[in-house]
Amino acid sequence: MGWLKRLFGMEKPSAAPSYAPQSQAPSAQAQAPTESVPPERMGLSGEYDQSGLAKRVALEFDEEPDLEDIDTIYVAQTGSVVVLKGKAPSQQLLNKMVSVAQRVNGATEVNSDQVEIA
Repeated sequence: MGWLKRLFGMEKPSAAPSYAPQSQAPSAQAQAPTESVPPERMGLSGEYDQSGLAKRVALEFDEEPDLEDIDTIYVAQTGSVVVLKGKAPSQQLLNKMVSVAQRVNGATEVNSDQVEIA
């Protein structure tokens, strides 16, 4: 079971885009006033989603070969801050998770204070 399935009960989208920040200019459609969803609330398909950032981080974790689903770690968000909670098997793995989460568009900070190293 992957991160997205375990944490949110969702299957990975078939055409899963990367949610790392893009250097390209946004499209004209994305700039339209009716399409102004804050980056931390952007869902997997571009829709408004209260937990959009956490879901996109979970999806990025699923895309990383080094980050198999660790059922003792949870991903949440408080605004634009990604919050990791639980127990990590190693500091190296936690560092990798923080690094991946930091590059997801909309994440301003990653808080791992609630993660214990097992």
